[in-house]
This record gives sequence, C-alpha cells and structure tokens, in this order.
Amino acid sequence: MAEATGRVEDRQETRWWTVADVFTFSRIPLAVAFVLVGATPARLVILVVAALTDFVDGYVARRWGSSRLGSFLDPVADKLFMAGAFGVVLASGALNPLEIVALLARDIAATIAFVVTAVFKRPSAIPARLGGKVVTIGQLLTMLAFVLGSSYLRPLAWATAAVALYAIWDYTRVARSHHQAL
Repeated sequence: MAEATGRVEDRQETRWWTVADVFTFSRIPLAVAFVLVGATPARLVILVVAALTDFVDGYVARRWGSSRLGSFLDPVADKLFMAGAFGVVLASGALNPLEIVALLARDIAATIAFVVTAVFKRPSAIPARLGGKVVTIGQLLTMLAFVLGSSYLRPLAWATAAVALYAIWDYTRVARSHHQAL
C-alpha cells in the first residue's frame, strides 16, 4: 500500500467534490445562458466568465487537488458550453455546419473515444496535451470573433479546425502508445 505524502498528487480524486468543481459546474448554466441570451454584451460577459472558470478550475484543481466528480464534470461542462455556443453560431448562419463540425472535431473525437472505452470497459485517461489546449484557446477566440462580429471569424474557425486535426492525431498517438504499454 502506498504511503500518502500529503502532496496534491496524493489527494487527486480522493474527494467527492472540491472548490474547483464549483467553477467547473458553473459552465453548465453559463452554456444555457449563452444560448438563451441574445444581446451581444451579455454573450460577451458569459463567454469571458466561462473562459475564466475553465482556467480557474484547472489552476485550483492542480493547486489544491481534484475530485472524481471534477474529473468527469470538467470535460462534460467544456463540451456542453462549446456545443451550445457553436449551436448559436450555426443558427445565426455565421458559419456553415461543416465549419462547426471541424471546429468541434477534437471534442467529437474525444466524446466518441470516451464512449468506446466505456462500452468496452477499458476507460483510461490521457493527460491534457498542448494541442488540445490550443484548440480550446482557438475555440474561445473563434467565439469571441463571433460575438464581436469580427471578420476574423472564418479564418479563426479554420485555423482552430486545423489544430483540432493535429490534436486528434496527437491524442491518438499517445493513446496507442499508452495502450501498448498496458
């Protein structure tokens, strides 16, 4: 049996919920609000708050520990917010369905991978990778361009889609090497 050292790593996922989970959970009502609110200033505030809670929950979890709930809820909250936000973009006609799918390709692939591993009862976690973080930043910048009515919307969308393809390749590569090591 491993001896606990009191380090944050030793406290990972031993508690049901933490302060980080409050920040994570807040993105779910923010996702709903983003869809329901039509005013640009309100959407801008919601987008900024959602981005901040995504940053803060990660920092707090790394600093003071995470929980089992947070490990599950964080990617769910992220995907719900992005799906709702880009659903608004799609409904507005600012981007076409192919562009939305491309923007969300990393999230779609991650969701499919989660479902497949759960069905085959072989769940595994791959730590966040730089490509995935860049995709998240690209998605947030694309949403910011949409909210502000910027002409950079489409170029940001395609740049983010390109990074998403790289992130999918990178996660697949790491997953394969992780699976072969087992």
